[in-house]
Amino acid sequence: MEDKLIFVLNSGSSSLKFGVYRRDTTDEMAVLSGSAEGIGHRNGRLQINSWAGNPLVQRDDILQSQSDALAKVAESIREHLPSEPAAVGHRIVHGGPKLVAHQLITPQVLEKLHAATHFAPLHIPQALALIAAAQALFPSASHFACFDDVFHQTMPEVATHLPLPQRYFLAGVRRYGFHGLSYESLVHHFGEQLPARAIFAHLGSGASLCALRNRVSIDTTMSLTPTGGIPMSTRSGDIDPGVLVHILRAEQLDPNELEELINHRSGLFAISKGESDVKALEDRARLNDPRAKLALDIFCISIRKFIGAYVALLGGVDLLVFTGGIGEHSEYVRSAAAGGLECLGLTADKIKIVCAEEEQQIARHCRQLITNIQSD
Repeated sequence: MEDKLIFVLNSGSSSLKFGVYRRDTTDEMAVLSGSAEGIGHRNGRLQINSWAGNPLVQRDDILQSQSDALAKVAESIREHLPSEPAAVGHRIVHGGPKLVAHQLITPQVLEKLHAATHFAPLHIPQALALIAAAQALFPSASHFACFDDVFHQTMPEVATHLPLPQRYFLAGVRRYGFHGLSYESLVHHFGEQLPARAIFAHLGSGASLCALRNRVSIDTTMSLTPTGGIPMSTRSGDIDPGVLVHILRAEQLDPNELEELINHRSGLFAISKGESDVKALEDRARLNDPRAKLALDIFCISIRKFIGAYVALLGGVDLLVFTGGIGEHSEYVRSAAAGGLECLGLTADKIKIVCAEEEQQIARHCRQLITNIQSD
């Protein structure tokens, strides 16, 4: 199995990142990687790179859906691969209360995922459609589900139990946490060098922080859904529930309209009056745009508050890692979020920037799962 190819899919709201991996002597190596961007929009684009990062395919395309994008990706990668993938790994944002481990996709797993749709109605239906499309395109491959919330299964009940009646907890209403595959990749990156008290900040269009003690998650900012925690590009993050009750009453919104508001028309987008991209906001802030500056300040201060809270929770901090598109590339955000926290022991030498490798982490899980199946 060591020489077999693993095809990894990592879908977003309007993008599909992917990679094809082969095991080398020490780790999973990307044979091909790339992305389909602008799905559902007129500016669709497909790019595939070689193992060395050289572009093999670059084309503008109208990509109607995730499944349409996958079909075009599959057609293109087959021209550059010596054999069909033996496995396909799927990043699934939320598995609900009954899917708590990375695993082979079976009819029973699909049934449980369907039943968990109400936990992530924006993500699970899209994941199910992509799984069906991938199984049709690669019928001889084993398909595996890798869940973004599995990493946080180590959190104690004091972190997962929400202050609601017990019947809700028993029904699965609790803190799950997300970006787990990103955080797992950071744990793998540092290996035995990861210190006992660490804080990871995955900052992208979706953003969260995680407190780790002895290499495992003990708390994270996202909760039942990826809408919770700090404000994000278009998501509200944590908000007084009374505000939502007020909006429901005042505007007589139905649940779908409320979900649209807090997931797609809030966060940086709302505060800045229409801009969700941090780089664009930084450019506007340099021109003294007050709304852009306010959006960035709220974003950075929210991150700063959680860093401080997690230092207190951990009893100190040995390492702070920034990852994700914003975390890796925005010095403005990193400085505003972490600067001045020397009073809590967070000195510059404890702050690192590391690229998240979610696709590679999924490939690692898939390889291990195949090995486990073959040894049973």
